[in-house]
Amino acid sequence: MALPGSGLIRFARRAAAPDPGAPTPAELVAVLPAPLLVIDPDGVITEANVAAETLLNLSRTALVGTRAETLIGAALASVPSDAPFAAYEFQLVLPDGRTRRADVTAAPLPDRPGWRVLTIHGAAPDHIVSRRSDREGGTRTAAGAAALLAHEIKNPLSGIRGAAQLLESTCDEGSRDLTRLIRDEVDRITALIDRMEGFTDTRPLDLTPQNIHAILAHVREVAAQGFARNFVLREIYDPSLPAVLGHRDALIQVLLNLMKNAAEAMQDLPGGSITLTTAYRHGVSVQARGGDGRQPLPIEICVIDDGPGAPDELAPHLFDPFVTSKRTGTGIGLALVDKLVADLGGIVEYAREGQPLRTVFRLMLPRARNETGVKP
Repeated sequence: MALPGSGLIRFARRAAAPDPGAPTPAELVAVLPAPLLVIDPDGVITEANVAAETLLNLSRTALVGTRAETLIGAALASVPSDAPFAAYEFQLVLPDGRTRRADVTAAPLPDRPGWRVLTIHGAAPDHIVSRRSDREGGTRTAAGAAALLAHEIKNPLSGIRGAAQLLESTCDEGSRDLTRLIRDEVDRITALIDRMEGFTDTRPLDLTPQNIHAILAHVREVAAQGFARNFVLREIYDPSLPAVLGHRDALIQVLLNLMKNAAEAMQDLPGGSITLTTAYRHGVSVQARGGDGRQPLPIEICVIDDGPGAPDELAPHLFDPFVTSKRTGTGIGLALVDKLVADLGGIVEYAREGQPLRTVFRLMLPRARNETGVKP
């Protein structure tokens, strides 16, 4: 049994009347920003709009005819079919293992017992760190702090190191161990300051079309020859992906930092894997620079590892400077990733997804409008 008029949504997507006049209900449903599913008395999906396709990462053809419980979790069975229903912070389990907490509303269709229209609102991933727009203030503060510290600390460090070298040339062998210790510690602090100075560069990047798979191949080779040589490296790519609008050196640094972070998270898991994925995703956008509309971010790049992930208390602050759960960590690597991704006009997210749970760092980046001159 098909719901009368349910095919209108599909028809509205494919064609427009020469003189459309006022939008039809089917056209309005098709472009509704909230995911919407029409469910029959047997719990089978008979219609889905574009937002539902995006959330569930399945086409309408794949959704229609599928039981709703198998797509968004068995908890849907508790939703009554004969009365309006609303559930807040509802746990959704999506087809690919992703989890979401969202507000779910279900309304029965008059004169059609058992039929429901279900809408999903605010489907933010569980264990996901806020996106860049929520962290911009912290990034700017970190940039100012880094500039001040670099200026106030680096010059005295040079003097301390020089004095240690002079002492080393005049003291006995026993004292030279102490002067070497001074030099080593100065070098370590100087290296830390050098990394902090990455926050202070506010010059805009020269963004050009880039072949992201060529960049990933370079990063993978560097990682395989060095810090990730003891791990399995996997690649799941969309070969039809268009060029990304980016900066080659910045993208390499971001991806190397994320892969190194993954390797360090699995130091107690020999034989663990790091998976690189690319995909084209609709529906993600940010406010364009200058406030001129929205900037779509359809290019998705993920760095996935088998590690335990960040402690729950640190996850919301994972991209803040000097926040780390590693004994020897500085808390700068992911903060610098966040800053560089912001300079690229994109967003970076952290999440725990899949069954079993794995750590996912997801980059969403803009597509190059003009793909001519893509750099290899």
